[in-house]
Amino acid sequence: MLTCETSCRPLNEEMSGDFMTLMTFVYLVAGLVLLVVGAELLVRGAARLAAAFGISPLVIGLTVVAFGTSAPEMAVSVQSAWAGSGDIAIGNVIGSNIFNVLFILGLSALIVPLIVSRQLIRLDVPVMIGASLLVYVLAYDGELSRLDGALLFSGVLIYTVFLIIKSRREQKDGAGGEFAEEYGLHEQPKPYAWLVNLGLLVGGLALLVVGSNLLVEGAVALARALGLSELVIGLTIIAAGTSLPEVATSIIAAIKGERDIAVGNAVGSNIFNILSVLGLASLVSPTALVVSANAINFDFPVMIAVAIACLPLFFSGYVISRWKGALFFAYYVIYTLHLIVVATNTPGFETFQHAMTWYVLPLTAVALLGVGIRAWHLQRN
Repeated sequence: MLTCETSCRPLNEEMSGDFMTLMTFVYLVAGLVLLVVGAELLVRGAARLAAAFGISPLVIGLTVVAFGTSAPEMAVSVQSAWAGSGDIAIGNVIGSNIFNVLFILGLSALIVPLIVSRQLIRLDVPVMIGASLLVYVLAYDGELSRLDGALLFSGVLIYTVFLIIKSRREQKDGAGGEFAEEYGLHEQPKPYAWLVNLGLLVGGLALLVVGSNLLVEGAVALARALGLSELVIGLTIIAAGTSLPEVATSIIAAIKGERDIAVGNAVGSNIFNILSVLGLASLVSPTALVVSANAINFDFPVMIAVAIACLPLFFSGYVISRWKGALFFAYYVIYTLHLIVVATNTPGFETFQHAMTWYVLPLTAVALLGVGIRAWHLQRN
């Protein structure tokens, strides 16, 4: 005779599994919402407090606003590193950088062609490429130590100070005026406004901490439930989720006609992600961050290739046209499909990987080289 203990166990286990799956998605969604809201509150509170202390809108735009849009990546990667989930910390940064260029700039350029400033070509894009190469060299031995983290983090301090000095010398306050209008920095301060802004700052930080905890916990549970690695989850779901502030900022800027800010936001975020986010994550991690072989052999090179590809495409007419945006967007779809196909061992994945490695990527490299050479000749003539 069957007892309830034996007959009800599969049903109980199934219900428990469904409940765990539901809670995993609840954690993911709640974590993403808290991260986005927390980043917005943090940026607004910090920007207004900085303005109250006499800091110019331009400097605030280059520091508080630029860094604030990457606050979700910072919160998630630092939390993951502290919790021992190094793959999520590293995958989040690599995936976010690929997402920022291919998806965000691709989608923004499809809406309206984007203008690329000469400073981006001469300074910011080379810095992004240099930072990408530097972190790859540091991670090539299979780990990112505290010394590596200190080196990366010192890089973002030097870069930020250089930007502030350079911008103040040139006295280009157009971007500063846009940031001032966006965050109400020219408004007459109300009594006790500093207390409200301090509350926004503290509340934003609290939401970032809680949101990152929920997101990391949900991501680890989802990876285990789907049989995927934490690296793949970090490269896809976490990377896209933590980049939501950049998505909103760049697309809204493109629609408003602030097309140079849309590009600068994505490039600046990539620099900050590598130097500051990975640097700080390596510093706070109890042990050295272990870098997986898959990240070294594939994902880091893709991130570097995406950064390098920006030079000829941006240099060609100093505009990201719709066809370039379509190319970026298509490559993000292909990259994501590659991750899913390889992670799930889908039949035919070896053929797909062979086609990508030996046909699609080389042909793209040749095409980009041709675009770059043509643009260089046009500049000389």
